[in-house]
Amino acid sequence: MMQEQKLDCAVIGGGPAGLSAAVNLRQRGKTVRVLGAAPGLLAKAEQIDNYLGLPGLTGAAMLEAFAAHARSLGIEAEEGRVANLMPLGDRFLVNFGGDILDAGSLILACGVSKAPPVPGEAELLGRGVSYCATCDGMLYRGKPVVVWGLAPDAVHEANFLAGIGCPVTFVATQRPPELNPAVAFVPGGVRQVLGTEHVEGVRLTDQTIPCEGVFILRASIAPDTLLPGLATENGFVTVDRQMATNLPGVFAAGDITGTPLQVAKAVGEGLTAALSAARWLDQQAAAQP
Repeated sequence: MMQEQKLDCAVIGGGPAGLSAAVNLRQRGKTVRVLGAAPGLLAKAEQIDNYLGLPGLTGAAMLEAFAAHARSLGIEAEEGRVANLMPLGDRFLVNFGGDILDAGSLILACGVSKAPPVPGEAELLGRGVSYCATCDGMLYRGKPVVVWGLAPDAVHEANFLAGIGCPVTFVATQRPPELNPAVAFVPGGVRQVLGTEHVEGVRLTDQTIPCEGVFILRASIAPDTLLPGLATENGFVTVDRQMATNLPGVFAAGDITGTPLQVAKAVGEGLTAALSAARWLDQQAAAQP
């Protein structure tokens, strides 16, 4: 069951930029949650020698130092996937693992999405292509759908769709043991979404599966797909020196804003984004009658 929670800022991404933003927001008395604890590329770094004051640490050790600082303030990066973000007046609704959060501001710190859309995906978004089964599943009740499972929670979304009466085909590299036995499994990956006005099927490497909906569940979603209308350039979110995007109340920090993809840059931008978000929230509060 969905639960609604209200907070000052939702930080999307639990890497250096996101944790830096959250720490600085908390120190300014703002309520904040960090959504998405995927470690990203930093966790795989063997050694980092250019972060001031902490030379010679592995990426994993540096991440743990950042996380320990955040935990000391009661902040824990939460594992899960943000399915979509929706502006609502001067606030934002965030679908996170089936919970609906009501946030006064957003800080996007979810790194770089390395998976380009497959042909037909962007063209048919909202016309059979979805990134959230719990959001859109009821629209396809009783209709054949495909779930392309690229994220750990994809199996739960497939089971949800089966539970509401959808004939489901789950496409992934291997069948998860917790997948509902009623769900058909096809090994592989989607190469193309088929259809003109709406989804009519998906093409895999060696076969085509007819369907009326396809749920593409990646571990991360391109930022301008996650939040329609967000300005990007060459795959990176466009920001000013205050880390503000083109959307009021939305800020971005870290690798998502472009090169250099460095820890020090991410931490500094997280701080700047937090200060800007706190200022935005204070201005919004002062404008209330």
